[in-house]
Amino acid sequence: MPNSPLKPPVYRFAPSPNGALHLGHALSALLNADFASAAGGRLLLRLEDIDRTRCRPEFEQAIFTDLAWLGLTFEEPVRRQSEHFSDYEAALDRLKARGLVYPAFLTRGEIRAHVTATEAGGGTWPRDPDGAPLYPGSERTWNARQKEEAVAAAETTGRPYAWRLDMRKACSAIDRPLTWRETGTRPQGGTDNPESAAGAITARPEAWGDVILSRPDAPSSYHLSVTIDDALQSVTHVVRGQDLFHATAVHRLLQTLLDLPEPVYHHHRLILGPDGRKLSKSHRDTGLGALRESGLSAAHVRALLL
Repeated sequence: MPNSPLKPPVYRFAPSPNGALHLGHALSALLNADFASAAGGRLLLRLEDIDRTRCRPEFEQAIFTDLAWLGLTFEEPVRRQSEHFSDYEAALDRLKARGLVYPAFLTRGEIRAHVTATEAGGGTWPRDPDGAPLYPGSERTWNARQKEEAVAAAETTGRPYAWRLDMRKACSAIDRPLTWRETGTRPQGGTDNPESAAGAITARPEAWGDVILSRPDAPSSYHLSVTIDDALQSVTHVVRGQDLFHATAVHRLLQTLLDLPEPVYHHHRLILGPDGRKLSKSHRDTGLGALRESGLSAAHVRALLL
């Protein structure tokens, strides 16, 4: 989506307050700030706190402290996902009205048992780009009455269930090739779109199967909430880690289904830990707070990362 000559580009940094920020977060925040500054654009901060069981006020305050230490400032007010559940519910209702989602009742244990039994019998089971098995449930084939009755029974008995996107129907509802504009880099070792021109990435959301859009402990999934938030905040450029490169296909599908604008995407390198894997919030020694307390300066962090 080209930038309007009348409106500056909009960038956003969107951490989850469920642990301490680490060097990987710092890289993403600094890149967003530098890109916004270079383009004369706006810089937003969004707190992705849908998961109310893991997100805590002390982690949120630590985010503000860490970002201030890095010398970064963001526009006010900060958007908190937990304050906008109605936005995600409205989007889900639109997809329900088109028959593109269905209630799914299998638990994680039941999914695991089904896949284990299939593979033990010599079969194989498809997995998404993150390695998780695709959903095996038959609920997508139920008629409207069966789905309504199952939901009513579940709500009466308290049985948990999720709303999943019917990926096959959703992809069939798209009447044009699904792509996104990439200005960053593909994950190392990938074979994505070798036939494509640089910057034009073919989206393959079907690789993710019937993704969850809502469940009892989280009224919106990451995929749905981030797509809605980017649109409502008029984000024009999404700058984030390569671990979300493949997930962009799902976001582009949802944007198209919901008639939302398409940002430009830039996926940057990941910061790896001593085990060779991307940093997680369990790597306490690379937490920004710990680095600050050890005497490291924000300028040293910037020089280390950029």
